[in-house]
Amino acid sequence: MKIHILKSMSILLSIIVMLQSCASMTIIDSIPSNSKLYVNGEMVGNTPYKHKDSKIVGSTNIIRIEKEGYKIYKATFSKDEEIDVGAMIGGFFLLVPFLWVMKYKNGHLYELKRININ
Repeated sequence: MKIHILKSMSILLSIIVMLQSCASMTIIDSIPSNSKLYVNGEMVGNTPYKHKDSKIVGSTNIIRIEKEGYKIYKATFSKDEEIDVGAMIGGFFLLVPFLWVMKYKNGHLYELKRININ
């Protein structure tokens, strides 16, 4: 009976680790903060913004940051910035998590430049 319970717990734990490892999160912030943020062409809110998705390794996001009196800032960030240890462990058991073995950095900070008005 104990072996059956331990086996079930191990399987449940593996599934939880795999599902948690699929998602990746990063904070997108700007100087100045409270700037409008667009991710992949869609207005998602203002900075700082918590971006979370479950895209696969190598997926790229295009961002645009806008604030009155500042130049529009365009950049990209990709899901290949850091290794996700949980997905790596899950990949040994189920192979599929290898598609999520990389994750975003914890945060991205972008500095907007003022528009020069002479």
